[in-house]
Order: sequence, then C-alpha cells, then structure tokens
Amino acid sequence: MKSYNFTSVIWREEAGYVSKCPELGVASAGDTVEEALKNLREAVELYLENAKELGMIDEIETEFKFKEKFTSPLEVSVR
Repeated sequence: MKSYNFTSVIWREEAGYVSKCPELGVASAGDTVEEALKNLREAVELYLENAKELGMIDEIETEFKFKEKFTSPLEVSVR
C-alpha cells in the first residue's frame, strides 16, 4: 500500500462543512469538521483507486512528486 500526502481545505457552509483536496479537485462534505475530513479521505482514496484501475496513477504520481507545497495565511484588504 502506498501513502500520499495531499492538502485538505475545510470551510463551513449553511448545511455543514465542505472539504476539498485542491491538488486533485476532489471534494466532499460532512456535518462536522471531522466527518468532512473523513469523507474527503474516502473520496480521495476512491479517486486514486479508480486512477490505478484506469492506468492513470503514474500520471498523478509524476505530477505531484516534484511539487513543493507551502501554506500560509494570506491577509488582504479591499476598499
């Protein structure tokens, strides 16, 4: 079994929490932050399993293998 590290972004909406993996464009949701993250993990696993079955996993691995990731808060002001 191979492990991957992706980014998860979670935000609140009226009906609960939305979670997204921006690298893959995969999203999910849940009633709590924990549930949204759990559901996103399952969605990403299914996405990667499907990519493997379709013979596309090497493309995904190559695309993200050499990317450096930086996360930082970004404050902006709008007039």
